[in-house]
Amino acid sequence: MSRLDSVIRRLQAQRACLDRAVDLVRDLPGPVLEFGLGNGRTFDYLREVLPGREIFVFERQVAAHPDCVPDAAHLLLGDFHQTLPAAVARFGPSVALVHSDVGTGDAAADGRIAAFLATQLPRLLRPGGVVVSDQDVAHDGVEALPLPDDVKPGRYFMYRAR
Repeated sequence: MSRLDSVIRRLQAQRACLDRAVDLVRDLPGPVLEFGLGNGRTFDYLREVLPGREIFVFERQVAAHPDCVPDAAHLLLGDFHQTLPAAVARFGPSVALVHSDVGTGDAAADGRIAAFLATQLPRLLRPGGVVVSDQDVAHDGVEALPLPDDVKPGRYFMYRAR
Protein backbone atom coordinates (compact mmCIF):
# COMPACT_ATOMS: atom_id res chain seq x y z
CA MET A 1 0.00 0.00 0.00
CA SER A 2 1.33 3.43 -0.86
CA ARG A 3 2.01 5.91 1.92
CA LEU A 4 -0.72 8.13 0.44
CA ASP A 5 -3.27 5.31 0.68
CA SER A 6 -2.09 4.54 4.20
CA VAL A 7 -2.57 8.13 5.42
CA ILE A 8 -5.99 8.30 3.78
CA ARG A 9 -7.06 5.13 5.59
CA ARG A 10 -5.65 6.41 8.86
CA LEU A 11 -7.54 9.69 8.57
CA GLN A 12 -10.77 7.90 7.62
CA ALA A 13 -10.39 5.63 10.65
CA GLN A 14 -9.63 8.61 12.88
CA ARG A 15 -12.74 10.47 11.77
CA ALA A 16 -14.99 7.40 12.07
CA CYS A 17 -13.73 6.76 15.61
CA LEU A 18 -14.09 10.42 16.59
CA ASP A 19 -17.64 10.47 15.24
CA ARG A 20 -18.52 7.40 17.32
CA ALA A 21 -16.87 8.90 20.41
CA VAL A 22 -18.67 12.23 20.01
CA ASP A 23 -21.99 10.38 19.90
CA LEU A 24 -21.05 8.51 23.09
CA VAL A 25 -20.05 11.62 25.08
CA ARG A 26 -22.41 14.23 23.68
CA ASP A 27 -24.47 14.27 26.91
CA LEU A 28 -21.59 13.46 29.26
CA PRO A 29 -20.24 16.55 31.04
CA GLY A 30 -16.55 17.31 31.15
CA PRO A 31 -13.75 18.69 29.04
CA VAL A 32 -12.08 17.15 26.02
CA LEU A 33 -8.33 16.56 25.96
CA GLU A 34 -6.41 16.42 22.68
CA PHE A 35 -2.93 14.89 22.90
CA GLY A 36 -0.97 16.03 19.89
CA LEU A 37 -2.09 19.15 18.02
CA GLY A 38 -0.11 18.43 14.86
CA ASN A 39 -1.60 20.53 12.07
CA GLY A 40 -4.70 21.22 14.16
CA ARG A 41 -7.13 19.24 12.02
CA THR A 42 -8.70 17.14 14.77
CA PHE A 43 -8.79 20.05 17.21
CA ASP A 44 -10.66 22.04 14.56
CA TYR A 45 -13.02 19.12 13.94
CA LEU A 46 -13.71 18.55 17.64
CA ARG A 47 -14.58 22.18 18.27
CA GLU A 48 -16.98 22.01 15.31
CA VAL A 49 -18.78 18.82 16.42
CA LEU A 50 -18.72 19.65 20.15
CA PRO A 51 -19.54 23.37 20.17
CA GLY A 52 -19.24 25.00 23.56
CA ARG A 53 -17.16 22.15 24.99
CA GLU A 54 -13.83 23.09 26.51
CA ILE A 55 -10.99 21.44 24.61
CA PHE A 56 -7.51 21.40 26.10
CA VAL A 57 -4.61 20.56 23.81
CA PHE A 58 -1.26 19.05 24.81
CA GLU A 59 1.59 19.68 22.41
CA ARG A 60 5.36 19.77 22.61
CA GLN A 61 5.74 22.56 20.05
CA VAL A 62 3.03 24.28 18.01
CA ALA A 63 3.30 23.89 14.24
CA ALA A 64 -0.41 24.06 13.38
CA HIS A 65 -2.32 26.23 10.98
CA PRO A 66 -2.88 29.58 12.78
CA ASP A 67 -6.68 29.16 12.66
CA CYS A 68 -6.35 25.82 14.44
CA VAL A 69 -4.38 26.78 17.54
CA PRO A 70 -6.24 26.98 20.85
CA ASP A 71 -5.95 30.06 23.02
CA ALA A 72 -3.24 30.13 25.69
CA ALA A 73 -5.64 29.00 28.43
CA HIS A 74 -6.40 25.79 26.49
CA LEU A 75 -2.90 24.97 25.23
CA LEU A 76 -0.59 22.98 27.48
CA LEU A 77 2.87 23.20 25.97
CA GLY A 78 5.74 20.89 26.82
CA ASP A 79 6.62 17.24 27.19
CA PHE A 80 3.73 14.96 28.20
CA HIS A 81 5.80 13.64 31.09
CA GLN A 82 5.60 17.09 32.71
CA THR A 83 2.29 18.47 31.45
CA LEU A 84 0.13 15.39 31.93
CA PRO A 85 0.73 14.85 35.67
CA ALA A 86 -0.08 18.54 36.23
CA ALA A 87 -3.28 18.07 34.22
CA VAL A 88 -4.26 15.14 36.41
CA ALA A 89 -4.02 17.44 39.42
CA ARG A 90 -5.99 20.13 37.57
CA PHE A 91 -8.79 18.05 36.06
CA GLY A 92 -9.03 14.98 38.27
CA PRO A 93 -11.45 12.35 36.97
CA SER A 94 -13.67 14.78 35.03
CA VAL A 95 -12.68 14.29 31.39
CA ALA A 96 -15.37 13.13 28.96
CA LEU A 97 -13.21 12.51 25.89
CA VAL A 98 -9.53 12.01 25.20
CA HIS A 99 -8.22 11.98 21.65
CA SER A 100 -4.61 10.90 21.42
CA ASP A 101 -2.71 11.10 18.14
CA VAL A 102 0.89 10.94 19.26
CA GLY A 103 2.41 8.20 17.12
CA THR A 104 5.89 8.92 15.85
CA GLY A 105 6.44 5.97 13.53
CA ASP A 106 9.08 4.62 15.92
CA ALA A 107 7.51 1.52 17.48
CA ALA A 108 9.70 1.60 20.59
CA ALA A 109 9.08 5.30 21.26
CA ASP A 110 5.36 4.89 20.56
CA GLY A 111 5.23 2.00 23.04
CA ARG A 112 6.82 4.12 25.75
CA ILE A 113 4.41 7.01 25.11
CA ALA A 114 1.39 4.67 25.11
CA ALA A 115 2.51 3.02 28.36
CA PHE A 116 2.89 6.41 30.02
CA LEU A 117 -0.51 7.61 28.79
CA ALA A 118 -2.09 4.39 30.09
CA THR A 119 -0.81 5.22 33.60
CA GLN A 120 -2.37 8.69 33.51
CA LEU A 121 -5.71 8.15 31.76
CA PRO A 122 -7.42 6.34 34.68
CA ARG A 123 -6.82 9.43 36.78
CA LEU A 124 -8.41 11.74 34.18
CA LEU A 125 -11.48 9.99 32.81
CA ARG A 126 -14.90 10.24 34.39
CA PRO A 127 -17.04 7.09 34.35
CA GLY A 128 -18.29 6.66 30.79
CA GLY A 129 -15.49 8.84 29.41
CA VAL A 130 -14.09 7.73 26.05
CA VAL A 131 -10.57 7.45 24.69
CA VAL A 132 -9.82 7.45 20.97
CA SER A 133 -6.15 6.75 20.28
CA ASP A 134 -3.74 5.90 17.53
CA GLN A 135 -1.87 3.81 20.14
CA ASP A 136 -3.02 0.96 22.37
CA VAL A 137 -3.47 2.64 25.77
CA ALA A 138 -5.53 -0.12 27.41
CA HIS A 139 -5.49 -0.22 31.19
CA ASP A 140 -7.52 -1.76 34.01
CA GLY A 141 -9.95 1.15 34.26
CA VAL A 142 -11.31 0.90 30.72
CA GLU A 143 -13.16 -1.51 28.49
CA ALA A 144 -12.35 -1.79 24.79
CA LEU A 145 -15.10 -0.47 22.55
CA PRO A 146 -15.93 -1.98 19.18
CA LEU A 147 -14.48 -0.01 16.31
CA PRO A 148 -16.68 1.33 13.52
CA ASP A 149 -17.24 -1.32 10.86
CA ASP A 150 -14.92 0.32 8.33
CA VAL A 151 -11.96 0.60 10.75
CA LYS A 152 -9.44 -2.22 10.66
CA PRO A 153 -8.45 -3.48 14.15
CA GLY A 154 -5.10 -2.06 15.21
CA ARG A 155 -5.47 1.03 13.03
CA TYR A 156 -7.13 2.93 15.89
CA PHE A 157 -8.26 2.09 19.42
CA MET A 158 -11.33 3.05 21.45
CA TYR A 159 -12.01 2.59 25.16
CA ARG A 160 -14.65 3.62 27.69
CA ALA A 161 -13.91 4.27 31.37
CA ARG A 162 -15.72 2.00 33.79
